[in-house]
Amino acid sequence: MLVNELYLPVNFNVHPGDRINLTFLPADFDHPYSNVTPDSAATVNILYEDHNLMVVNKTQGSKTHPNQPGEVGTTLNHVAAYLAPKNQQPYVINRLDQETSGALLIAKNPAVVPILVRLVKEKLIHRTYLTWVHGRLNSSQGLIAMPIGRNLADKRKRQLNGAHPQMAMTHYKVMKHRLNATLVAVQLRTGRTHQIRVHFAGLGHPIVGDPLYANDSRQQRLLLHSWQLRLPLPFSFNQVTLTASVPDTFQRFEGQL
Repeated sequence: MLVNELYLPVNFNVHPGDRINLTFLPADFDHPYSNVTPDSAATVNILYEDHNLMVVNKTQGSKTHPNQPGEVGTTLNHVAAYLAPKNQQPYVINRLDQETSGALLIAKNPAVVPILVRLVKEKLIHRTYLTWVHGRLNSSQGLIAMPIGRNLADKRKRQLNGAHPQMAMTHYKVMKHRLNATLVAVQLRTGRTHQIRVHFAGLGHPIVGDPLYANDSRQQRLLLHSWQLRLPLPFSFNQVTLTASVPDTFQRFEGQL
C-alpha cells in the first residue's frame, strides 16, 4: 500500500485528499477467479459500469449464473465474454430468478466482493421491483411479514410456514389498478428464495404468469422485474440510482386488460 506514492507505517493517519494505492495479488484471495466460461456478449445491456462493478439489465428467461461446470448461456457467461478483453472476471452479488428480468449487480474484481456483500447485509443497497399481481389490492401500501420455508412436496417451491421457516418481510406500494390486476412496486427487507412470489400468492394475489404459484389459464410470462437499484459506490460511497427499462411483456399485458 502506498499513501501519496510513499510507503508509510501502518499506524500513520490518512487525511482527506490523500491518495491511497492498493496492490492485490491473486494469492490474497481464496477465490481470485470466478471460473465462468465466456459466452456471447451480444445480450449484455449495461446500466452502469466503473472499474469495480457493473449493473446489467438481465433478460427474462436467462439464468443468473451457471450451476454446472462448463455451463454456458447464463447472464454471467455473457458478462464474462464482455469483460474478457479487459482481463476482468464477473462475480455475481445478487441473484434473480430465471424468469425475473432487470437490474443485476456484478463485481468486476474479488477485492470489491466483500464490500458489496457487506452493503447488502447492512441493507444499504436498495432494490425496487415492479410486478403485476392478480386481483385488486385494497390497501394502497403495506408490509407483508410472514415466514417462508421449504415445500416438502415440491423441491422447486417455497411456502408460508414451510419446513425450516425464516421470517420474511416485503413492503409494497400500489402503482395502478386495472380490471382484475394490480401493478405493485415492491421492496425487500429480507432476501428469501421466491419471497415476492410466495408472499403475494399467500395473500391470494399471485404474480401474473407465475408457473409455480399461479394458475393462469393463458400463456403469459412471469411479470416480475427488478426495476430500480440504489447503492453507495464502494470507496467513494457516492449514491447512484439505476433504472432498468420495463420489458415489453408488461406493456402487452396491460394492453390486454
